[in-house]
Amino acid sequence: MQSRDIKQAAKCLQQGKIIAYPTEAVYGLGCDPYNETALKNLLKLKQRSWQKGLILIAADYAQLEPFLQPLTHELETKLFASWPGPITWLLPAKSGISHYLRGSSDKLAVRVTAHPQTIALCQRWGKALVSTSANSSGTPAVKTALQVQHEFGNKIAYILPGQVGDRQNPSEIRDALTDEVLRS
Repeated sequence: MQSRDIKQAAKCLQQGKIIAYPTEAVYGLGCDPYNETALKNLLKLKQRSWQKGLILIAADYAQLEPFLQPLTHELETKLFASWPGPITWLLPAKSGISHYLRGSSDKLAVRVTAHPQTIALCQRWGKALVSTSANSSGTPAVKTALQVQHEFGNKIAYILPGQVGDRQNPSEIRDALTDEVLRS
């Protein structure tokens, strides 16, 4: 992994742009979760309804904490036993969190990634990052930088070169309060 590539991706995020980067199973599209314009542009690019919400990924829980209501000891134990890793948890969002992030829910989907390059990106960026699969809604997720280029061309600012992890499917999504599996 090249630090100049990570640096370039983080610079694009700081400028409010959309980037693509490898995750545990697929390439993801990401932007600054605090930038409403970037969030709207990402949803438009994917042709995705805002009601579905988006996932935030991070290098560690501290990067997710500003978005979430405080965790009970029981929830901490459950989440931290599964992280870093491919499980995305729905957790109660703090008030004021953008509806573009949480969709029509009062919960937010979050994950501490296990992908080394994505960890490095979040560390360099210094905060959580929006993570949604790099594809238009309803089409298969892509697994290579070349596929991202074919799908989106110059509509995204930067494609972080790298390899996706060895998972076959995107992260599992579970509701942390009910344990309901929403995506397996």
